[in-house]
Amino acid sequence: MGLITQILTLPLAPVRGTVWVLERVVETAEDEYYDPAPVENDLAELERALLAGEIDEETFDRREDELLDRLDEIRAHTQRRAP
Repeated sequence: MGLITQILTLPLAPVRGTVWVLERVVETAEDEYYDPAPVENDLAELERALLAGEIDEETFDRREDELLDRLDEIRAHTQRRAP
């Protein structure tokens, strides 16, 4: 941008700054949402609970299916974003 353009668009600087911050917030939220580590930890904890007798087989199967579906969603999202 040239000096004249910067001077003329100076009143828009707060808007551009706000948009930039919001874009970073959305990126951070997506990174956290699509992080597979918490889901993998939940799967390990679920298996531990089953082996310890804290949950029954039916509960394990239902919850495991939910977590595996979530991992599939994360992997699909990651593949869509990969160049």
